[in-house]
Amino acid sequence: MSAERKDIIKHINEACGSGARQSQACEIMGISAKTFQRWSRPDTAQDGRLDAHHEPANKLSELERQRLIKVANEPEYADLPPSKIVPRLADEGLYIASESSFYRVLKAQKQLSHRQKSKPARQIKKPRALIAIAANQIYSWDITYLPTLVKGVFLYLYLVLDIYSRKIVGWQVYAEESSARAADLMTDICQREGIKRHQVTLHSDNGSPMKGATMLATLQELGVIPSFSRPCVSNDNPYSESLFRTLKYRPEYPEQAFADMQTARAWVRGFVDWYNHEHLHSSINFVTPEQRHTGEDVQILAKRKRVYLHAKSAHPERWSGDIRNWNPIKEVHLNPEKQKAEIEENKAA
Repeated sequence: MSAERKDIIKHINEACGSGARQSQACEIMGISAKTFQRWSRPDTAQDGRLDAHHEPANKLSELERQRLIKVANEPEYADLPPSKIVPRLADEGLYIASESSFYRVLKAQKQLSHRQKSKPARQIKKPRALIAIAANQIYSWDITYLPTLVKGVFLYLYLVLDIYSRKIVGWQVYAEESSARAADLMTDICQREGIKRHQVTLHSDNGSPMKGATMLATLQELGVIPSFSRPCVSNDNPYSESLFRTLKYRPEYPEQAFADMQTARAWVRGFVDWYNHEHLHSSINFVTPEQRHTGEDVQILAKRKRVYLHAKSAHPERWSGDIRNWNPIKEVHLNPEKQKAEIEENKAA
């Protein structure tokens, strides 16, 4: 009990001892008579209202709760949520409790989540984090649709990308999705790039051409290590997804569908030539994928750095800080761990 409250009780008791009425003394002290009486009880050093506990008059009895739980676990209701149990009971002329009461009681019994009979959720692990520090270490590939003049009929663009250099190392347009076609394309890439066994990891999604027996057998023969995204998670294969967006948002991309396979191949050939040899890619510090793939980017970026340093020395008053970062990108990550991904995101911001 606070000192102020004790003083108030003392003064009121003294006034009452001198013949004053308790109600008048309380009014003068600014409290009600009931408050004074509550304060005066020895077991109310703390406000009793803080410990007040009231049970609703319409609360289910323990017998009613047990009946509710028993009915909810009967075979015909065991896999149904309360929203379906209550109307079914009403159809049978029964009312046990409201829908909210069913939810509340079942939640307290930990019987509310996943009542429906179904297979347990599969735990699918994220693909292994990979790091490329040079060209021809990690490839990413996918297939995208190219529309034709026949509605519902498509051509299929197979495209393989080196994630370190962003160079398109191989592509082809076919009339169908095929594991054998993909295997032929990968064999051609390994021959042209001089890929040794266990040098390259090839990442893709879970499509049938990617996981087909012919493709997997060819990768094993070539010594290429396969890597796969989680089902229906496009973020696990971001480089191919980004490349397809670049391809289809080019101003030269045909507004009309491709007339035939030769037309499609001719257009893709032009795109690949532009992308590899002319496109200054922002993610590799604005050099072309071909320059990055061959290592020319080191000299190009060093020259840019010298130009900026000379400009700063000539007019230092125009520079509030250091020059622009023209250092080569040393590492490229595929599906990095969460902490690394957050660091990279903060740097980008």
